[in-house]
Amino acid sequence: MQQELTIGWLYPTLMSTYGDRGNVITIQRRCQWRGIPVSIIPLDAATDAETFYQVDIIVGGGAQDRQQEIVMRDLQGRKAEAMRNQLEKGIPGVFTCGSPQLLGHYYEPAFGQRIDGLGLLDMVSKHPGPDAKRCIGNVVFEITASPLAEELRAMTGTRPIVIGFENHGGRTYLNSVSPLGKVIAGYGNNGEDGYEGAFYRNAIATYSHGPLLPKNPFLADWLIQKALEQKYQETVSLTKLDDSLAERARSSMFDRLEVKDAAR
Repeated sequence: MQQELTIGWLYPTLMSTYGDRGNVITIQRRCQWRGIPVSIIPLDAATDAETFYQVDIIVGGGAQDRQQEIVMRDLQGRKAEAMRNQLEKGIPGVFTCGSPQLLGHYYEPAFGQRIDGLGLLDMVSKHPGPDAKRCIGNVVFEITASPLAEELRAMTGTRPIVIGFENHGGRTYLNSVSPLGKVIAGYGNNGEDGYEGAFYRNAIATYSHGPLLPKNPFLADWLIQKALEQKYQETVSLTKLDDSLAERARSSMFDRLEVKDAAR
């Protein structure tokens, strides 16, 4: 049977800041290079709740506060329930920059009222105010969330070190949800506790973008593998691709940031 996947792209016209559409393109290309057909469905204001049940991977990007408020107010009711159900049953997702704030209990912007999130992840996000320094620059962190860290080690044979770029005014504070990883360089969730992102079921939430997946193709492969296994209920082993160019770029960034003993 021919395996195929459908990517659900969250609000592509409102949440694609800083080239985060590159995450969608990376998943699409890495599937196509393996002969796996891919279709892409926008999940936006024109989409009904039932469409959320047609996707195998959910991808969300960044947005400014105004656009994020529009999204969070639209993503309520039956849409919120559908997305929550999909993620709860193990549909993989990658949410970068602003979109993780959709998954928490709420986001408090620099101006305006608190905006309720889906409450899927036990965390909150707050903007400390218009005069607060932004968390901006290159970020490096090691994935520590279980079982993701162990599965990535098994796939790659190395420590799962992520390189990205962060540019966020909001600060995220985790409660019971597991952090995605520990910061090696950069700010992470809030510049205080040393954690970056969050991980729940098969959903990756992170401030790291720029975009994320071209710089860390092993994460794209993990998402693809999980999506196929979830959809077809069978063990999947992906064909290895030539990632030598990405690995050289990663090594160059590790050297520039003076990160020692990182996966190369």
